[in-house]
Amino acid sequence: MAASHFTQVMRERNYRLFAVGFLASGMGLQMMTTTILWEIWLATHDALSLGFAGLARAAPVIALALVAGHAADRHSRKAILTVTQCGFVVIAVAFAIASARGASEWTWYALLVASGGIRSFNGPSRNSLLPLLVKPENFESAVTCNSGIFQASAVAGPVAAGLLLGAGIPAWIVLLASGALILVLAIIAPRLEPREESRATVSLTLGSMFEGMSHIWRERVILATLTLDLFGVLLGGATALLPIYADEILGGGPALLGWLKASPYLGAFVMAVWLAARPRLANAGRALLFSVACFGLAIVIFGLSPWTWLSLVMLFASGAFDNVSVIIRHTLVQTRTPNHLRGRVSGVNSLFIECSNELGAFESGLVARLFGPVVSVVSGGLGTLAVVGAVAWAFPQVRRLRHLVSEEPQPPTS
Repeated sequence: MAASHFTQVMRERNYRLFAVGFLASGMGLQMMTTTILWEIWLATHDALSLGFAGLARAAPVIALALVAGHAADRHSRKAILTVTQCGFVVIAVAFAIASARGASEWTWYALLVASGGIRSFNGPSRNSLLPLLVKPENFESAVTCNSGIFQASAVAGPVAAGLLLGAGIPAWIVLLASGALILVLAIIAPRLEPREESRATVSLTLGSMFEGMSHIWRERVILATLTLDLFGVLLGGATALLPIYADEILGGGPALLGWLKASPYLGAFVMAVWLAARPRLANAGRALLFSVACFGLAIVIFGLSPWTWLSLVMLFASGAFDNVSVIIRHTLVQTRTPNHLRGRVSGVNSLFIECSNELGAFESGLVARLFGPVVSVVSGGLGTLAVVGAVAWAFPQVRRLRHLVSEEPQPPTS
């Protein structure tokens, strides 16, 4: 996407409003997550407890993803986005109260389960709403811009939380500040004016919920990208163990945790800016496989690194390479899915993402408990490299994929 494409999409009122709210909300959610992980680590000093935090976030999304996707197709996506953003604000306040009162570890897990339930509905509605906020010819540009905005918020959020906690600011104040930032998108969402709002007429049945999964099964390229993300990140994700690296391996504190957590997103932001200044990807499939392989290699080096500077560089590189696959996957999912199925397909996409990120956190914590954090991270990175080879062999369509937008989305059906 050339600079002119960025200018073009930012001229659209809907996207400008959405971008402001998305930036603030993303920063708030990242502040909240960083603070919660640090609180759990301080309370337990147990890698498996960090893994359970990921499991608590993932379980409701896995259980509700298909229902949430159906809801995004049947009801107003804008309304669902507004309600769920308000729900996040309530959760942030509840976390602040729990922190101020010194609540038990299980209270934190219960709130994480509640936040996961909200996320299960928030993601499909937000993702499937985006194509309706911009002109069709600007959608790929909007995806790249959105990625950059998310990465910027994901850099600012952990760094801000880490610096505030490191300066002695109580965690409950940081959590309230995160809730205030999340509230911005809740205020903005009702002002968005999508071109059309989906109203699927089908009833909530087992068949209708699985229709999005059936579409993905038919679209083999989408299936391949989701499979690559699922197993690659599930094995190679190291974020759940960052409190251990910050505290015990690299000898830092909450401020270092903030920088460690922010580094992948900083790399992803730089990659998004670089991609925004270039023409659209011409060999998307090969770029996808290469980027995920480099992600796995960076995780291996991070796991072995005894130096803070090298750890930060490798996390930066992992985020940069991972963002290539994020942009490719999201563009394929939305442009190769008809509007009346976008919510359900986004629900399946959320299911894959949660399985990879949060179940990956549980897997990392479990292996770290048994064999130590270094073995957990390094073995996961090597597993990612094996997944790349398996997907390249099993899905030759990926190797042959050149352009992301090869066909127009089908028109909605009643």
